[in-house]
Amino acid sequence: MNALSFMLILTGVLLNAAAQLLLKAGTNILGHFEFSTQQIVPIGLRIATNLPILGGLGCYAISVVVWILALSRVPVSQAYPLLSIGYVVNALAAWWLFGETLNAGKVSGIALIIAGVVIITRG
Repeated sequence: MNALSFMLILTGVLLNAAAQLLLKAGTNILGHFEFSTQQIVPIGLRIATNLPILGGLGCYAISVVVWILALSRVPVSQAYPLLSIGYVVNALAAWWLFGETLNAGKVSGIALIIAGVVIITRG
């Protein structure tokens, strides 16, 4: 895999991770809600006007375009496992931004993911 292909994959992964973080930030603003027939319109409007959620959806859209560019250069069997980098990014960012826990099990899992990504990119 050449540097451009890796950068496309990494960009797609980071955009996807950013989308998840923005969606979480948006749901933090919305708070807990239940969908019911009476709430579809009010909740739908709150979601549709929530800037972090809109930003997250935008990141998803751009990440799809970048991912298509990456897949045009790299076999899916090599590119797809690199999506796991997003788990690492999101776990660390959620800990830093949202105060989510980062215990020994999560850190061990992150280490295994990083090792797997290194093996896949070198193999």
